[in-house]
Amino acid sequence: MTEIDFFKYQTPSSRIKANIVANYFPKYCKIILKYPQSQIRYVDLFSGPGIYEDGSLSTPILIGDACNNDNNLREVVHLMFNDNEHMETLKSHFDTRFADHPFKFPPRFANRTVGEDEQISSYLRKSNNKEKNPYPTLLFFDPFGYKSINTKDLANFLSNWGNEIFLFFNIKRIHAAVENEKFDDLMNELFPTTINKIRKDRKYVGQVSERLSLIIENLSTEFKNIVPNIYHCAFKFQEEDSNTTSHYIIHFTKHNRGFDLIKQIYNDFDNIGATLGPNGDYTFDAKKLDTSLATFDFGDQNIEILGNDLLSKFKGRKLTASKLFEEHHSSGKYCRKHYSDTLRDLVAKDKIKAKFTDNKSHSVTVLVTDFCVLEF
Repeated sequence: MTEIDFFKYQTPSSRIKANIVANYFPKYCKIILKYPQSQIRYVDLFSGPGIYEDGSLSTPILIGDACNNDNNLREVVHLMFNDNEHMETLKSHFDTRFADHPFKFPPRFANRTVGEDEQISSYLRKSNNKEKNPYPTLLFFDPFGYKSINTKDLANFLSNWGNEIFLFFNIKRIHAAVENEKFDDLMNELFPTTINKIRKDRKYVGQVSERLSLIIENLSTEFKNIVPNIYHCAFKFQEEDSNTTSHYIIHFTKHNRGFDLIKQIYNDFDNIGATLGPNGDYTFDAKKLDTSLATFDFGDQNIEILGNDLLSKFKGRKLTASKLFEEHHSSGKYCRKHYSDTLRDLVAKDKIKAKFTDNKSHSVTVLVTDFCVLEF
């Protein structure tokens, strides 16, 4: 599919991708606004036209709607869009949809070419580590494929207080390009310190899923080389006409609360009940799409794996469910719902005890709160 054809109609995977970002951004703003801010930015460097030819809404319009529907966000969010092909179309859609100009900071529109425009590269490289970041920003980086991804620049951007990134790319093309010398320059920008390690290590893993995980983990290593204390979580998209993985969207944050939040949102859009072990990721498979987009139940295998880990890590301890969650969730991919389901399963099997201390009646045995005490 060419870039021109891409915007004729919205695929289910594109719809899920857009909704992940649009669901996350307002909640991200609320986390940031726990500290007074004069401005929060949303920056989309490959924004597209905003509305597909079939009338479906893409990320810029969904983000605009979310901000317009919140009084606080209308006053503090600055929307900034760039696209070297579709900017006039996007601006026209914004002018029509938000004709009353509801935003305190008028949205900005540019048509620069990412990877060739020095102003964009300089903006990404700028660091405010030694002072308060005046513009905490969520950056959505969604190139057509994987070109223009300079990992060092993105990591430098992430180093600033409050900044977070959604990186969307074609893992299928990267998987092929890693061993193709014609793409050495692009691969060196994407994996500046680990490309040789990837090429070496992939020889010792047979399954494609393991090779894809190898790519994701080394990409996260590139970020951690510059920003050591970060969390990353991946969501993968299966091909719509085969059983292979086509794309990933990866979220990067330095904040434990952001990591907690993105896992909850990923779980909402996972429609296969993905196994979340070492090589597992939240997943959307359009071939298993039903009309309700309802997620599958959290599987028995995940409950068993997480349950056994909790029994081992917290043996002999007595603590609140929220304390357990805060201590444990940052080391894995499970979200709050996974913990509540697993802890309730452990109570049902008499492997742990749970007691509420708020003197209220509860319909469940465990809630991830400060007033639910667990005894291992």
